Amino acid sequence: MAEAKPTDNILSFAIPAKNCRGRVVRLGSVIDDILAAHDYPLVIRNVLTEAVCLTAMLGALLKDEDSQLTLQAQTEVGVINLLACDYKDGALRGYVDFDRERLAAQPVEPGLMALFGKGYLAITFDQPAPRGRNQGIVPLEGACLAEAVQNYFFQSEQIPTLIRVAIDETGGKVVAGGLLVQHLPDGEEGRDRIHVRLDHPEWEHVEIMSGSIQPAELTASTLPLDEILWRLFSESDEVRVLSGKPCVKGCRCNEDHIRDVIARFPKADKKDMVDEDGNIGIDCAFCSKKFLITGASLNN
Repeated sequence: MAEAKPTDNILSFAIPAKNCRGRVVRLGSVIDDILAAHDYPLVIRNVLTEAVCLTAMLGALLKDEDSQLTLQAQTEVGVINLLACDYKDGALRGYVDFDRERLAAQPVEPGLMALFGKGYLAITFDQPAPRGRNQGIVPLEGACLAEAVQNYFFQSEQIPTLIRVAIDETGGKVVAGGLLVQHLPDGEEGRDRIHVRLDHPEWEHVEIMSGSIQPAELTASTLPLDEILWRLFSESDEVRVLSGKPCVKGCRCNEDHIRDVIARFPKADKKDMVDEDGNIGIDCAFCSKKFLITGASLNN
């Protein structure tokens, strides 16, 4: 197997004999860059780190360029009001809006229900035609976000799925690792699924092997990703590494893009946006950058 970079990389793989596919990811500086944009408390940092890691693995399921994966959690009466992450061609970004007073009232390690309250997880795949947009929405249930995403695949997609995410923060540096494995009951990728068996013997075997992964293996920067796959599956199955994909922090905000978005609004709406000086101020929640769009630009 080809050696993979220790961090900021996604590796796609398949286990043909068991009709399974998967993604393994490890993120380092990408997470640091995303977290650096905001002064998040540790609990919120960990939630966002897990969400970004999940977004990377889900986004890597997309095959076409210009496709985008968006993971979003909206809540009611929880600590977190909104969590949003997306992936596009290896570029990742994420943001959390939360209530500091509600967080202060929680125990040191609040669970998913305490953080999100009555919440819903939306996963959106935006792909070029003819696939278009596909969105699934499920309740935020489970001990962690990884379990909630597992539930999404079981409930919305009916695809047997195992997901593990681990986070290590040593010396001020964050490393996150994740493993996603899925069973395609009717064969290799690209074939239509006629039926699904959540208790298929092939899947039960792979699920047991995948579940043996240790958190320290996922976050060990000295352990190549392909070595993880070798440890998990090589004794009983042939693992094929399909491709590697580097990851970067990728916020798409810039003045040209913002001007283009504003230009699509009707003149009456743009008039309501401007300040006393005839400008529009835009704050990017993802990267904390502020943009001032001048009056001259608004006339276009």
